[in-house]
Amino acid sequence: MTNDTKKDDGTPKFGRLLVVLIGAVVFCGVLTWVMGSFFPNFPG
Repeated sequence: MTNDTKKDDGTPKFGRLLVVLIGAVVFCGVLTWVMGSFFPNFPG
């Protein structure tokens, strides 16, 4: 009887996905703030 915790049992990893999605949203927010603060007339 061995409990192999490293073996993938096929269940989706929602916690990891949630962390990645929150990180992507935070990154987009920071990028938007930086572009608005430091480059106010970017296309022009």
